[in-house]
This record gives sequence, C-alpha cells and structure tokens, in this order.
Amino acid sequence: MLIPLSLFLVALMAGFVDAIAGGGGLLTVPALLLTGIDPQLVLGTNKAQGVFGTATSLGRFSSSGLLDRRRAGQSFVPALGGAACGVWLVTRIRPDILTPLVMALLGAVAVFMIFNRTPEVAMPSRARSLAVTGGVAMLLGFYDGFFGPGTGTFLIIVYAYLWHDSLDAASANAKVVNFGSNLASMLTFLVLGRICWKLALPMAAGQVIGGWLGAHLTIRKGRNVVRMAVIVVSIALILRLLWKLIG
Repeated sequence: MLIPLSLFLVALMAGFVDAIAGGGGLLTVPALLLTGIDPQLVLGTNKAQGVFGTATSLGRFSSSGLLDRRRAGQSFVPALGGAACGVWLVTRIRPDILTPLVMALLGAVAVFMIFNRTPEVAMPSRARSLAVTGGVAMLLGFYDGFFGPGTGTFLIIVYAYLWHDSLDAASANAKVVNFGSNLASMLTFLVLGRICWKLALPMAAGQVIGGWLGAHLTIRKGRNVVRMAVIVVSIALILRLLWKLIG
C-alpha cells in the first residue's frame, strides 16, 4: 500500500509542475526507478501515467481562452507521429548522447527567462505556416518519445518566441503537443508490453488532480507564475542531468 500511495503523491506534484512549466518527469522517473522495475518499464509506465495529467491540464486550458485551437489542430497529429518514432528509436539506441546538448539548451532557457522580458509584453499573435507548426510539433514530439526532459519547457519558449504567445498562453498551447506525444508514447510502449499498470494507475489518479490544479493556477495567476516555474524547472533539470552524467 505504501508504494502506490507514495507514487500517487509524487504524481500529484509532478502533474501540478508539468501543467505550468513542464518537467514533471523530474519527479516521476526517479520515483519509478526506486521501485526496482526494469528501466524500459520505467519509461513506458512514466508515459502511461503522464498522459492522464496532460489530458486533464489540456482540458482545463481548453475552456480558458488561452488555447489557439487552429494551432492545436495542426500540431496534434505531427506530435503523435514524432513521439511514436522517438519511442521506437529509444528501444534500440541509448539516448544518453543527448544529455550534454539538452543541459546546454536548458541553461539557455533559464538565462532567457531571467534576462529577457519580451514574453511579458502583450504582442500581436504571429501566424506560422502549417509546415512550421507541424514541424515544431513533430520534432519536439520525437524528442519527447526518445528522451523527454524539458519537452514542455522547450515548447513554452518556442511558442513565446516564434508565435509571440504570452507565457500563460504558451503553457496552454504546449499541452497539445505534450498530450499528443504522451499518448503516442504510451500506445507504443503498450504494444511493446512495457507498461506496469499496477504502478501507472495510482500515479494517473495523482496526475489528474495535479494537472487540473497546475492549469488552474496558470489561468488564475498568469505569465509570472509560468516564468518562475520555467526558471526553476530548467535549473532542476540541468542538475538532474548533470548528476546522471557524472553518477
């Protein structure tokens, strides 16, 4: 009973953080590793529980007015395809080679958020072509399926910079790709038989609660809470990856 309850609480916190700025895997992956299951099962179980959190936060954002529905329609299918390819590849190639690159990118994200104030300024939304929208979704969906850390954080930065989204709108729009990539990853791992449902289900319950609360806070408090969360998550992800690299 203790392990399911502990995983439920971890997933609740992860869903809350992930809904705001991404980075929920910082909590869920180490927690699943501590259960002693096979690392491939950890990856599949993590996606299986995470899809419930992203679905819940996306549902909460959908009624907030922050979501760009046209972009959502153009992003969802490419995210599915990219993530499925990423999962297929990660079962054949170790993704550790990406760690230094991802650390550098996350460092750039943190510096951008600390020193660049432009996402705080209300700007006209910028339209992008279907090719750009689908390409971003497919690329980051692939990354999420293959490696994962920082996917939501990277999406927030890309949407703020390329589409001129405010940070709260960027967080909302990022959930479309997050949900698509998590769903495709879960289904691919399901076909491969690499999900431990007795651990995934209590975590899914926590994700639903945490995802709703995180999205609700973002809607209520706006871009400032997203800015601070992105900085904290980026630094925490760098430290986590550094520990993994030297450990």
